[in-house]
Amino acid sequence: MQSITGILEQGRAALKTSLLHLGGLPVTFEAVLKIIVLLLLLFYLSGKLRILIADRLLVRTGMELGVRQAFGSIVRYLVVVVGFVVILQTAGIDLTALNVLAGAVGIGLGFGLQNIVNNFISGLIILFERPIKVGDRIVVGEVEGDVMHIGGRSTTVVTNDNISIIVPNSKFITQDVVNWSHNDRKVRFKIPVCVAYGTDIDQVARLLLEVARNNLDVLAEPPPGTRLMEFGDHGLKFELRAWSTTLIHKKGLLISNINIAIYKTFTEHGIEIPYPQLDLRLHREKGLKDQP
Repeated sequence: MQSITGILEQGRAALKTSLLHLGGLPVTFEAVLKIIVLLLLLFYLSGKLRILIADRLLVRTGMELGVRQAFGSIVRYLVVVVGFVVILQTAGIDLTALNVLAGAVGIGLGFGLQNIVNNFISGLIILFERPIKVGDRIVVGEVEGDVMHIGGRSTTVVTNDNISIIVPNSKFITQDVVNWSHNDRKVRFKIPVCVAYGTDIDQVARLLLEVARNNLDVLAEPPPGTRLMEFGDHGLKFELRAWSTTLIHKKGLLISNINIAIYKTFTEHGIEIPYPQLDLRLHREKGLKDQP
């Protein structure tokens, strides 16, 4: 028993050992351990709080998923900042003694961590201004996909190949972003079609509209439309314009389905889809005799 008591006393003494002094106050090993444990607990609980707010409390209000996620993330950041200050004070660390350290950290952030700070500030701008939100179909640079998560440093975008791409938040602020569903998920698609000269253009327009109306992914309102866009080198160039909300994340599939239906319909009605042709004309110069 005496040996165990001696070990415990030595342990307590080690925990009380001063590692450094801040503002004349000692910072012990015990205080450092307390700070680490409380910070881990703070990050864990703040994450749970964000999930509770986004997936439980705000669901009843009828808010969109993106709005709930943004509100939950903002609350988490505020809780982390306030909690960090409270933890330092609880551990007995004088915050006024950290002014010099804060200045040094600020210089370090300005030089070595500027990209991280830039992405974090960009993340806050995204959460407040909401140019993109969770569930949006976006294109930024060469990345196209659905926004699955907006974090403090980066945003997760999932492509049609089910590949998650981590995009730094600064790209959404400094680059042009195409948001297919910013206002709503209603998008107009344009499908070019070429028919041979001499084809009945009224019949072509009627058949194109018929194909669009028979496609379940094409909206009835706004109604589809057709346009004769150009007198091309090889034929008359039409354009079928159709609206959809279901396949904006798979526009290639929608265009393919419509093109297949157009080809079958034109074949049934004998409408020719021309292929590129080149007419070659030879002119014989005067005075030249025919060669044998």
